[in-house]
Amino acid sequence: MVGDEQVQRWSEEAEAGYDVDKLQHRGRGRPGRAAEPMRVVAVRLTAEELAAVDAVAAREHLSRSEAIRRALADFAACP
Repeated sequence: MVGDEQVQRWSEEAEAGYDVDKLQHRGRGRPGRAAEPMRVVAVRLTAEELAAVDAVAAREHLSRSEAIRRALADFAACP
């Protein structure tokens, strides 16, 4: 939880204004994996399904997303 004191400090900081030149330049997000932009797709999984995905990801040293992408690629490759 954010306390009232922190909110007050943020408010005072915002009211004083920001020096744009001092703000840290941020990149454009994660680097792309493909030539075209990727899309985010929400999928609902049970706790057991998610645990199974996480177990495979850990065993294969993959991120959860990469494990799901590989599973989908294998599924799509089946006739």
